[in-house]
Amino acid sequence: MSRRTLAAGLSVAVVLTVTTVPVAAAEQLSVKFPSAKFPLGVPSAATTSVTSVAYGVDLYNVRAGKSTDGYTVTVLMPSGRDYGQQATAEAKAAEVEAAGEVAGVQKVVRPQVADAPAQTVYMVRVGLWKLEDKKEAEKTAKKLKEAGLKVKVDYLGDDGLETTGPWDARVVMIDARTFRGSYAASLGTSVAKRETVSSMAKPGKALAAVNGGFFNIHTAKALQGEPVGASVVAGKLLSEAVPGRSAVVLRGRTARITELTTTVTAISQDGGKLQVNGVNRAGVADELLLYTEEFGAKTPADGGTDVVLDPAGKVVTVRTAGAAVPRGMRVLHGSGTASDWLNEHAWAGWTVKVDTKVVDLRKRRALKLTPDLHVIAGGVGLVRNGRTKITAKRDGHDSMNMILRRHPRTLLGTTRNGSLILATIDGRQPGVTVGANFVEAARFMRWLGATQAINLDGGGSTAMVVGGKVVNRPSDGGERSVGDALLVLPK
Repeated sequence: MSRRTLAAGLSVAVVLTVTTVPVAAAEQLSVKFPSAKFPLGVPSAATTSVTSVAYGVDLYNVRAGKSTDGYTVTVLMPSGRDYGQQATAEAKAAEVEAAGEVAGVQKVVRPQVADAPAQTVYMVRVGLWKLEDKKEAEKTAKKLKEAGLKVKVDYLGDDGLETTGPWDARVVMIDARTFRGSYAASLGTSVAKRETVSSMAKPGKALAAVNGGFFNIHTAKALQGEPVGASVVAGKLLSEAVPGRSAVVLRGRTARITELTTTVTAISQDGGKLQVNGVNRAGVADELLLYTEEFGAKTPADGGTDVVLDPAGKVVTVRTAGAAVPRGMRVLHGSGTASDWLNEHAWAGWTVKVDTKVVDLRKRRALKLTPDLHVIAGGVGLVRNGRTKITAKRDGHDSMNMILRRHPRTLLGTTRNGSLILATIDGRQPGVTVGANFVEAARFMRWLGATQAINLDGGGSTAMVVGGKVVNRPSDGGERSVGDALLVLPK
């Protein structure tokens, strides 16, 4: 796409297509940094440097591309989005013209992914300025705002359409044949609390670590460390799965990508059964929830009932809800009808079994909840069996912003022989690094040799820690506190 046509106010059609990398890259028998050209933008040679972190663990700094993108002003639609239907976009362009500026209506096709069709939308954009002329774009934006239009200054490297970069990435490659350590998940000191990756990496002296899955920013501030999706730490389920969502299963020094479901059932000694709706999270009316000592916060003070269980499932006490989980105990909490069930089936001195199952949907069997098992939920599946397979809708990220626009990314992949690849692609730093969209993230992981790959949390959460230090460039300007982390441990 010629950016000049934006300034001229012409309608432009832009189609982003899914392309593949050479099959040889996906068929490597061991983990090895690729010799093929960098796969994003115009294929070109990347500048790389490598540091040996430990036996079988290598860190690569990867830089590619160059900065040619600048700024434009994007007009927001009545919906508040930066895109809409053609008629809406043309009406907005007419408002821009009435304000004395030239507008271009730009057709944008968001690519088809594995579980969602392509989407055609239209954007209204005004002007084109070089990177160093952002203030001029801001002047035009101010003028349009004064005319009653809602607009934003947009860096064109972020919009997910064609770009020359640049890209700044970090890649940790862990060779299954030679690595003698192990993998683990960490939620830090508690489920409820958010912590930095470097903080979570410190206790076990992790060789390397990256941020894990998405965490719940739509709950009470004190609970926002809660993972959105399955979390298992040392064989203990600490957060229930979003059914079918991508996840990485870690056991010892092995890593597998799959999809999971979880079921938790409370079974009273009198035969009564009730499904547990959630683990270590805020609840809603009539839910039965399980809280473990790792929760790190009080149970909901909602007028419900707490049943405190010892490790054998014996009811130690029945109490009014709204207190901490005693050390070494678990608490079944019920509100509404679930509270009624507890009062009927969980008397002091009785036994209530908490039956927990974590099911691997690819293997169609339950995982053994042993101390060496760890699970981290992913955000979007990217690569399956060596082919690009982006499951954005199933994983809750079926939007223009998530699929097409570029963001910082934290990525995880496995090779054919079980080696592990951890990668961060920094973004949101105009002229320095542009990040990646889902299509580009999948392409990048296939280039690195991944036959299975998922997207973890990204944006300002993207962080890679090696040897106790942050080695990437977080877009917030420093490490963000996150919900969980994946640790590469020395043993």
